[in-house]
Amino acid sequence: MGKPYDVVIIGAGHNGLVSGAYLAQAGKSVLALERRDVIGGAAVTEELWPGYSINTASYVMSLLQPKIMLDLKLKSHGLEVIEPPPLVQLFPDGRHLTFWGAPERMAAEFAKFCPEDREAYVRYRAHLTVLAPTVRNLMWSVPIDPTSRKPSEMAATLRFLWKNRGAIRNFYDLFDLFTMSAYDYLGRWFKSETAKLALGFYAAGGGGGNASFRTPGTAFALTRSLLRDHSTAAGGPGFVKGGMGSISKAIAAAGGAHGMEVRTGAKVASVIVKDGRAVGVELETGETVSAKVVVANANARTTFLQLVPKTALPAGFVAHIAQYQAKSTVFKVHLALDGLPTVPGFAERSLGFDYPIQLRIAPSVDSIEESYALAQAGRITERPFLTAMTPSVLDPTLAPPGHHVMSIFGGHVPNVPRGSSWDDKREDLYESAIDTLAEYMPDVRQRIVHHQTLTPLDYERVFDLPGGHLQHGEMSLNQMFFSRPAPHFAAHRSPVAGLYICGASAHPGGGVTGIPGHNAASVILKDRAV
Repeated sequence: MGKPYDVVIIGAGHNGLVSGAYLAQAGKSVLALERRDVIGGAAVTEELWPGYSINTASYVMSLLQPKIMLDLKLKSHGLEVIEPPPLVQLFPDGRHLTFWGAPERMAAEFAKFCPEDREAYVRYRAHLTVLAPTVRNLMWSVPIDPTSRKPSEMAATLRFLWKNRGAIRNFYDLFDLFTMSAYDYLGRWFKSETAKLALGFYAAGGGGGNASFRTPGTAFALTRSLLRDHSTAAGGPGFVKGGMGSISKAIAAAGGAHGMEVRTGAKVASVIVKDGRAVGVELETGETVSAKVVVANANARTTFLQLVPKTALPAGFVAHIAQYQAKSTVFKVHLALDGLPTVPGFAERSLGFDYPIQLRIAPSVDSIEESYALAQAGRITERPFLTAMTPSVLDPTLAPPGHHVMSIFGGHVPNVPRGSSWDDKREDLYESAIDTLAEYMPDVRQRIVHHQTLTPLDYERVFDLPGGHLQHGEMSLNQMFFSRPAPHFAAHRSPVAGLYICGASAHPGGGVTGIPGHNAASVILKDRAV
């Protein structure tokens, strides 16, 4: 056994690194163990082919919280965000919709499809802006257990209620957000199906969830655009120079400045539990690492069903984790290109930029609903929805001179193809995606030098994401806040003393926010566990 640590972290994904960096700042000795040979979890950039660097999972910095960026001084540790031109959605009939940041310009876009939706967008935006502070407070809050009668937890409940007292004023609007479908919620404002499609895209699967426009509870995802304050010294959203892995490297450097150690190629085989308390981990090699606290950045299923002895966990807790809903219906295709595919007629649209670096292809609400229905039946759609990102246009470090990389996020597809496996159907999916893209980029096939297709099965294998789910599990009402990942254990603590969770299995879930890691560290320090 090597030297003991105050904290050992299972998994050097961005949340694990955030948690470790804060704990290291607080003077704790920290070791983060990563089973892969590269840090970052889903916030990673990999050289898939010589000279081509790819964001293999997450692909744009939209939610990393300014507080974390500023607390950890990530800019001084090399993080540089490049502002891209707006995302553009193209339609089969030649029309387009541009997602301008300025509300008045966005309202004008919707007016092209339905004049009445101009004013509707202004009212809709104002409505969400009123709710945004409460949603942000909830996002940053450590979940409470409202059923507990322990004095400390009853006090935490009272503090939570006081901190979020403003929610009472908007109770019914928030209730609707948590329970209604995105389609029905948007229908309160907008007449045009195009507006519903554009604003509800993320909620209907564009964010990685196994949901459709009409799935109850998806309205909550409509607040996504307001979950980050872009006006701080941390700056706005965008592409990360060097790829998303630069976020993870900067966080690791911030922690390293305070002594945090990170080891790659170090797969944890089990959590060591003695007398009901986690006291360290054992690696696959047989090496053991002792620590006062163990923090799991691995998903809840892996942590509690594989790494922790079942005898150390309540049977009801184990059963709940085993039933955790996590089935992805999205995929990615990565392309190395010998030049930019053409987009006929794009320059003539006079948008103020020459190329759609962020391109969305989703013809209609009905087309996404159809692909979702097919996915639930185990069948692969011939025309998946796609979001294509070409970050090398702004960041030439990602590809050889004159060449480019493109990452295509798409869905809906079956979690498991009916009567088959993704190992047999992967190339079929690739062909469907490229056929769809070629309708808008006719010469894309001629530009492809290399390609990779990642299915839900691949995301489970490579990134240890249950069911390939990018957020560790559905963001449905029964798996949020009080119940993420399980009732009575949603405050980053686990049934095992000294074992905490800090990843997307914890509140507020997935996305590169850093909040689960930040809040886990705050709970550990509050508990005086180290």
